Amino acid sequence: MSDLPAVEIRDLSHNYGTRQALQGVSFSVKQGEIFALLGPNGGGKTTLFRILSTQMVPTRGNALVMGHDVVRDPAGTRRSMGVVFQSPSIDKKLTAAENLGHQGHLYGLHGHDLQNRVETALAAVGLSSRHSDRVERLSGGMQRRVEIAKAMLHDPALLLLDEPSTGLDPNARREVWEYLLRMREEKGVTSLLTTHLMEEAEKADRVAIIHRGRLVASGTPDKLKATVGGEVLEMTAADPRKLRSLIAEKFGGEPVVIGPDTVRLETSRVEGNPGARLLIDIIEAFPGLVETSRVGKPTLEDVFIRCTGQKYSADFGEEAAA
Repeated sequence: MSDLPAVEIRDLSHNYGTRQALQGVSFSVKQGEIFALLGPNGGGKTTLFRILSTQMVPTRGNALVMGHDVVRDPAGTRRSMGVVFQSPSIDKKLTAAENLGHQGHLYGLHGHDLQNRVETALAAVGLSSRHSDRVERLSGGMQRRVEIAKAMLHDPALLLLDEPSTGLDPNARREVWEYLLRMREEKGVTSLLTTHLMEEAEKADRVAIIHRGRLVASGTPDKLKATVGGEVLEMTAADPRKLRSLIAEKFGGEPVVIGPDTVRLETSRVEGNPGARLLIDIIEAFPGLVETSRVGKPTLEDVFIRCTGQKYSADFGEEAAA
């Protein structure tokens, strides 16, 4: 495995008319890692996915896949990666093997070579015993694994996945992740996935958070959460602005109002880093103002809030159509 990045994004921007869907995004993905691009729906993930998968040309900037420029060398880019789209791309009336066979024909594969590749790809995702089963008879997780096997048929170095857990139950999601990890360990495959699910991004080696077309944070999940530090208090109130002002005056710490009724405070910003005890002090200091409360260790959602000043919502807004 070389030191060449699996993916390198340099100052990437894209416009839909007057709307900027991507604004100067830059990051790289190391070979052999699982990298999650996290953000609300409509924040720019789909646009970036389309550019990387050579479906559209960026307005400005460069994107490289295994050293191939996605604009200047789209054929080389496609040979270097397998793509799993959010919408299913398998024929449910065909068997798992037949679906992979048709995919192989698109790459000019045939005969014993194609047969061996189909068997190897299905074995890699644990579906050798379901080789001849119609896809419609497989569970949701198994169908997603057929999609992954199909994308891996030509032995790409990179697997590009768009919202791979969409529509799957927790068990099926776990199956998908097990096989992403297995392919990394056994074949050194790099995975770049888009997701709006915080719990999915937590499993990745590194995460890039994108919002309103901008990259607002990147790093390992643990390092990102460490930027928040301490604990996080969230309190709902009928008059959150009043509660925020009272907390700031008595305790300091830069509390902020997020959403219609919530006051958020990072304990690391309060002198002495008092931890969960601070919540009790606030409730006792302002009886009747706090309606509900939560205290806990920082999450990726807290990172998002710190970076954007907004509460995380999976649906920020629809990205403009190409």
